[in-house]
Amino acid sequence: MSPSAPGDPRSGDSHAHATDVRRIYSGRVITLDEEVARFPDGTTGTLAIVRHPGASAVVPLLDDVSAADPTVLLLKQHRHAAGGALFEIPAGVIDKGEQPDACARRELLEETGCTAERIEHLTTVFTTPGFSDEQIHLFLATGLRPGNTKHESDEFIELRPTPFSEALERIRTGEIRDAKSIVALLYVAGYRLSR
Repeated sequence: MSPSAPGDPRSGDSHAHATDVRRIYSGRVITLDEEVARFPDGTTGTLAIVRHPGASAVVPLLDDVSAADPTVLLLKQHRHAAGGALFEIPAGVIDKGEQPDACARRELLEETGCTAERIEHLTTVFTTPGFSDEQIHLFLATGLRPGNTKHESDEFIELRPTPFSEALERIRTGEIRDAKSIVALLYVAGYRLSR
């Protein structure tokens, strides 16, 4: 993955175009800043920006990508903010100083108990660029070896091995509604499984 420079849209560094920054809130994962931003036409305006350290998410395939309909290891996870359980891929916040691929490996182990022979970077996406700088790095994991999960105290997760075709159908019907999971699964379907 190539590094991005400050001010580059890939870096999420909107401070490069801010003339005044005031911290409103600082929490365990996010902070909220109020910024006077300089817009492309030279005008300025005040914006509230949610600052996030970034995250990694990983599509864990139990079969090789060349399989006719490989099995993906989905999670059914309780999400309080969403009002119930969602079908997702493993994901989590990048720790300070941690590389995105190391985060993907760590979250895969913690949430599924699996280690991966190979982790491949797919793409990086902004989740909600209208008010947040959060980026999620999406990965594909293959060559999985099972082990023991290490769920955090607020994680309530069921492992759901699912044929890839069924996962895609769940996206189509709206049963899978988690954005990072939809993007990652469709990316794998379009650019890895179709090869």
